[in-house]
Amino acid sequence: MTQRVLVIDDEPDIRELLELTLLRMGLDTATAGTVKEGLLEIQNFKPDLCLTDMKLPDGTGFDIVRYIQREVPHIPVAVITAFGSMEAAVEALKAGAYDFVSKPVDLTKLRDLVHTALKLSENNEMPAAVVVQDNVDSTTPIIGESPAIEVLKVTIGKLARSQAPVFIHGESGTGKELVAKQIHELGPRSAGAFVPVNCGAIPESLMESEFFGHKKGSFTGAIEDKEGLFQAANHGTLFLDEVADLPLSMQVKLLRVIQEKAVKAVGGVEEVPTDCRILSATHKNLEEEVENGNFRQDLYYRLNVIKLDVPSLHERGDDILLLAEFFLEQISERWDLPKAQLSEQSINALSNYPFPGNVRELENILERACTLADGEFIEPDDLQLPKVTPVIKSMTLDATISELVNPTPSGLPLDEKGEILQALDQTRWNRTAAAKVLGMTFRQLRYRIKKYELDQAP
Repeated sequence: MTQRVLVIDDEPDIRELLELTLLRMGLDTATAGTVKEGLLEIQNFKPDLCLTDMKLPDGTGFDIVRYIQREVPHIPVAVITAFGSMEAAVEALKAGAYDFVSKPVDLTKLRDLVHTALKLSENNEMPAAVVVQDNVDSTTPIIGESPAIEVLKVTIGKLARSQAPVFIHGESGTGKELVAKQIHELGPRSAGAFVPVNCGAIPESLMESEFFGHKKGSFTGAIEDKEGLFQAANHGTLFLDEVADLPLSMQVKLLRVIQEKAVKAVGGVEEVPTDCRILSATHKNLEEEVENGNFRQDLYYRLNVIKLDVPSLHERGDDILLLAEFFLEQISERWDLPKAQLSEQSINALSNYPFPGNVRELENILERACTLADGEFIEPDDLQLPKVTPVIKSMTLDATISELVNPTPSGLPLDEKGEILQALDQTRWNRTAAAKVLGMTFRQLRYRIKKYELDQAP
């Protein structure tokens, strides 16, 4: 069945241009010149997508957006804004618009928008809330049943249907990248690439080249053309992790790309359109970074159209034990060894520990415990939980958390892999004898051999 697009604009020339473009894409179209006409067409024409101008004779595009959100939320609606009117575009996205396009309309960008938006309507005749619930129950890799995590799952499903930039906030180790990837996977861009980038890991001198690409000969070492991260994420999603670490000079350039939806490679002459959704995250308080002059306020408003908070592990109750079972299963499969079990005392210890390093810390604790456990059960001494009483705020004590997440197990050599190899060589790879030399059980030695991939050695 041919998909249908409704165009609402009071300028006949704009309506004609958009209608002609849509017809050439093989789509069925209808047009309206006022809010009243538009609402009638929504009811009668039943479009799969609505394009509406912001300024209309009897109202605004917000009236259309709000009506669709209230009555037919499964229909994506994109707004057409005046040139340079990013504030109106941001407000429309917050109100529930799928995306926006600026006048004068760039037809290439329009086609990309329409193509992506219509994917939301394919095989989707049920209300958006039902679709979201299906996504949550059947495909989410986010483990947990706590109220906080159930709210997160439902919110992810809703955000996946929009193109609005989402700012994901949470403590270190809560799984912000997993949340971003799930937003991508449940949305219409799932067939495109999900490109994560740690903004704090790129040297400032290379940032422009990494993000926007470069042309051959544009600087020393540029021996060939290279596409940037924006090009790699074209028709997909670009996830800017630790975005607060971007230097101010790069923030200006990023702002322009978000506004213009185009990039210019280092050494290039022309701007190239880019069609990717921007998701960002940081464990820092971005509002404080703005107040302190470390982050541009205008960029903050562009990225923080919708804010999504990821709960810390200590807010998730029994999810700790669900995650523990998941990680133990993973460790067992990865090391090809029987799955270790938590003793009752270890379950109590984990349930009462505040986990300042969140999910990442839990995974590291269990991996270490599997190598220390003497027998099939993991005991509290194997967990080696740090002695902490208050819940430490990771956004201010990153160094402390790093020490908590990756402590050196007491009684074990720093160069453990070398010590094990030496013992194995000394005993001619008799593992029982090597375990005695090292002062550990045979099971503990097996875990270490798997961990350090020594089972492939002669």
